[in-house]
Amino acid sequence: MSLSHRAGYVVGVLITLLALVCQARVHSHGQFVRTEGTRFVVHGSDFVFNGFNSYWMMHVAADPSQRYKVSKTFREAAAAGLSVCRTWAFSDGGDRDLQISPGVYDERVFQALDFVILEACRNGIRLILSFVNNFKDYGGRPQYVEWARNAGVNVNGEDDFYTNPTMKGYYKNHVKKVTARLNTVTKIAYKDDPTIMAWELMNEPRCQADYSGRMVNGWVQEMASFVKSLDSKHLLEIGMEGFYGDSMPEKKVNNPGYQVGTDFITNNLIKEIDFTTIHAYPDIWLSGQNDSAQMAFMQRWMGTHSIDSNRILKKPLVLAEFGKSNKDSGHNLGARDQYLMTVYEGMNKFERTGEGIGGSLVWQLMGEGMDSYGDGYGIILSQHASTRAVISAQSHKMTTFGRMLLGRKH
Repeated sequence: MSLSHRAGYVVGVLITLLALVCQARVHSHGQFVRTEGTRFVVHGSDFVFNGFNSYWMMHVAADPSQRYKVSKTFREAAAAGLSVCRTWAFSDGGDRDLQISPGVYDERVFQALDFVILEACRNGIRLILSFVNNFKDYGGRPQYVEWARNAGVNVNGEDDFYTNPTMKGYYKNHVKKVTARLNTVTKIAYKDDPTIMAWELMNEPRCQADYSGRMVNGWVQEMASFVKSLDSKHLLEIGMEGFYGDSMPEKKVNNPGYQVGTDFITNNLIKEIDFTTIHAYPDIWLSGQNDSAQMAFMQRWMGTHSIDSNRILKKPLVLAEFGKSNKDSGHNLGARDQYLMTVYEGMNKFERTGEGIGGSLVWQLMGEGMDSYGDGYGIILSQHASTRAVISAQSHKMTTFGRMLLGRKH
């Protein structure tokens, strides 16, 4: 046997062994994350988490020679106590596209997503998988519109995505394809795999045609019901940033000066939606204001949504995106570390009051040599020791909170 063939054989054996380990975890003690009131639970115990975003996982893994970056990022994340990762389960048209055209998929890219799920399982990390993007990156709504127009459908604009039967059909077909997918490595269907914590309807839905939030609300209701008809085991969330709409006008004062066509209250009141999310980028939303004003907004944003999720919606809340860009004026590593510490401490304060945030997902972890995926917010744990220490400390605190909550039950 040649050296190259021998190496390939060893890699194949290792992947098979890892798959068997994940199968054993699923069948012996793997359980789905569920909600009880405003808490996440696993094995009947409260589940609070510190996590991260790495949107690029599937795209990078589509090149087998680059998969080590996925594995290394998961290992480093697990070592820092991070237990949930949010990533894309879409790439519509373009480079390394999962969905080449409506209903036509690249098996090579799907196997890359299989690998991502395997590696998450191997490292004890759960996944939140998003079905589509609001923006043109990796296709998103604009690609669906282009596909519909190419098929001869009369489309007025991108917001027709929410109402046009053809595009809604494209979306439902994708959801069905992903949830029914049988992982070629673990041999576990995605809809049966507790490694997946939750599905996300869309990354940051927005709508210019109807700022009230009603158009998006109709779409969320239809698609949430559809997802749950296919998969009732996993949790489901929308992917919202947290902007308030017209249902409670007095709350719009909490927005950063504008609306985006969603309504945090009514959209999340839909019963098929299991938990709420917010994203927070005061450095972008309030770019003309100083750091103090931006942090004050951040604290209000977290506090208002924490109260509303607990008292009005009665569902868990996740801070699903936040970070500090190295493109900000006066940026340095110390400033980012301090920002993260302040956000984490704000979260912990709400947790101590009993109206807490169930988990957070920093944007974003990356691997070395991934400059093309960078957006200014990238954190490389192996290179940024001080940031790793901040994140690890928060992971420890969240673990402690979990134990405290368990103690209260007993």
